[in-house]
Amino acid sequence: MSNQVWLSQLEQQRSLAVIRAPKLELGLEMALAVADGGMKLIEITWNSDRAGELITQLRNKLPECTIGTGTLFNVQQLQEAIAVGAQFLFTPHVDPVMIQAAVAQNTPIIPGALTPTEIITAWSYGASCVKVFPVQAVGGASYIKSLQAPLGHIPLIPTGGVTLENAQELIQAGAVAVGLSGELFPKELVIERNWQAIAQLASELLRNLA
Repeated sequence: MSNQVWLSQLEQQRSLAVIRAPKLELGLEMALAVADGGMKLIEITWNSDRAGELITQLRNKLPECTIGTGTLFNVQQLQEAIAVGAQFLFTPHVDPVMIQAAVAQNTPIIPGALTPTEIITAWSYGASCVKVFPVQAVGGASYIKSLQAPLGHIPLIPTGGVTLENAQELIQAGAVAVGLSGELFPKELVIERNWQAIAQLASELLRNLA
């Protein structure tokens, strides 16, 4: 998938569901729930149970969604993720070798960065956009807004402390999209297998960002 297509999807959806699943079956249900709520961008973290198998299953079950992965630490994991069908790749750090490997396979990669230097470095090596993490620890929307003057040409995806309440503020501050994990999957709802309630949270998020 080209970066242009990926960015277009981000601009349409404005949000990603990030799933870290201790069991494959649970991850499958979590993904189906947010997809039922209207979300189309789903990240399965690579440290989830049988992440590769889960990604492959979701590509088949949710053809209307774009399924990617995250928490990739090295090129071997990156290559394995692409092989099982991951359509986009998140890393928690800036690794030029990983960025170049993804670019060579025409797969959007979104490295994690925090400082302006890290963000510019990731972009210069060919990142499709940059994950700003952990955004709430450094000021949330005000930090994203402060980056816009010098770095407005670089699409930013804040994660880490993004909530249903502050997601819209982050978009208005200049983020191309936001990533949410625990906020979309409250522990009590997951334990209860209350997938309808989780689907409603996803729908509420999309309404807030529309």
